Amino acid sequence: MGNTVQANAVKNNVPEQKKMAKSNLKQYGMMIALFLIYIIFAVLSHGKNLAPMNINNLVMQNSYVVILSLGMLLCCLTANVDLAVGSIVAFCGAAAAIMILDYHIAVPITVVVVLIMGVLVGMFQGFFIAALKVPPFIVTLANMLVFRGLTMVILNGQTKGPLPQSFTQIGAGYMPQFFTHVGGSKIEILSLVAGILVSVVLILLEIRSRRNKIKHNFAVPSVLQSAVKLVVMIGVLNFITVKLALYMGLPLVFLLMFVLIIVYSFITNNTVAGRQVYAVGGNVNAARLSGINTDKVMFWVYTNMGFLAGLAGIVLAARNASATPKAGDSFEMDAIAACYIGGAAVQGGIGTISGAVIGALIMGILNNGMSLIGWSIDIQRVIKGLVLLLAVTIDLYNKRKAS
Repeated sequence: MGNTVQANAVKNNVPEQKKMAKSNLKQYGMMIALFLIYIIFAVLSHGKNLAPMNINNLVMQNSYVVILSLGMLLCCLTANVDLAVGSIVAFCGAAAAIMILDYHIAVPITVVVVLIMGVLVGMFQGFFIAALKVPPFIVTLANMLVFRGLTMVILNGQTKGPLPQSFTQIGAGYMPQFFTHVGGSKIEILSLVAGILVSVVLILLEIRSRRNKIKHNFAVPSVLQSAVKLVVMIGVLNFITVKLALYMGLPLVFLLMFVLIIVYSFITNNTVAGRQVYAVGGNVNAARLSGINTDKVMFWVYTNMGFLAGLAGIVLAARNASATPKAGDSFEMDAIAACYIGGAAVQGGIGTISGAVIGALIMGILNNGMSLIGWSIDIQRVIKGLVLLLAVTIDLYNKRKAS
C-alpha cells in the first residue's frame, strides 16, 4: 500500500519535474551565455578582463546594476517597469553631495536622510500608480523627466565634489585586509576565507532544501543537476574571491550586494508579500478575487524601488567621489535589460533574483569588455540593445511555442 502511494506521488510530480527541468535548463543556459561572453572578451582583450584589478573594477562598476535589478525584478514581476530609476539615482546622489559639502551634515545622517528620500520618491510614484490608477509606464516616464530636471536645478548644471573619504568608502572602500605572501604573490586572506565559508553554506542550504522538498513530496531536481549547479555557483564565487584576494580584498559594495541578494531571495521565495507579487503578475484579476490587495502590492513594489534607487545613488556618488547632472544616465535600461536577460517574463509573474543577478553580470561584463577593447559608447548601446531584443524575442517565441 505504501509503495502504491509513493508511486502515485512520483507519477503526479512528473509534470512538475518537467517544468522544473525546463526552468533549470533556462538558468543553466544563462550561465553558459555568461561564461561564453566572458571568454569571448578575454580573447578579444588579450586577457585584460582576467586581471585581478579588472575583476575588482567589474564588481564595483556593476554594483549599481545589481542593486537596481533587484528592485526592477519586482516591477517586472507585476508586468511593469520603472523608467525613473536612473534619474532618481542622480537626484539622490546630488542630494547627498549637497548635504555633505554645502551643509556639512555628517555622513551617517546624510545616508539615512537620502535613503528616506528614496523611499518618499517611491511612495510618490506608488501613490499615482496604486491610488490614482495611472499606468506605471506613464508615471515613471514623467518622473524620469522630473527628477532629471530637479538634479540639474539643485546642481546648477555643475559637478559637485570631491566628496570626503568617509563617504567615498561606501562605494570604493574595502573590508578589513589581512595580507600574506604565497609564492611571491600578495594575497588577502579574508577574501579566501569568505569564499570558502560561503561555499560551505551554499552546500548546506542545498542539502536542506532538497530534504524539505522530499519531506513534503515536492518535485526535486536530480542529484546530478543539484551537484552541477553547486559546482558552477561555487566555482564562480571562488574565482571572484581569489581574484579579489590577489588585488585589495573584498570591496564593501561586494558585501552590500551579497546581503541584498540574500534578503531579496528570501522575500521572493519565503514570504507572503513576495508570493503576492508573483500572483499579481501572473493574473491580477485572479489575485484580486483571491483576496490580495493588489493596490497595496503595487504601492510597496514601487516604494521599494525608490529605496534601492536611493541606495544606488549613494553608492554611485561614493564611487565617483562626486555628483554630476548626467549621473545615472541609462541606468534604467541596464536594470530592465538585466531582468529580462535573466529570465523575467514580459507578461509578468515569472522571474527570479538569481536570474536578475546573472542578467546584471552579463550586462556588466558587456560594459566592461567593450570598454577594454575600445568600443565607443554608441556601439556599446547598439550591442546592449540587440542583446535585450534577442532575450525578449527568445522568451516570447518559447511561450508561443509552448501554447
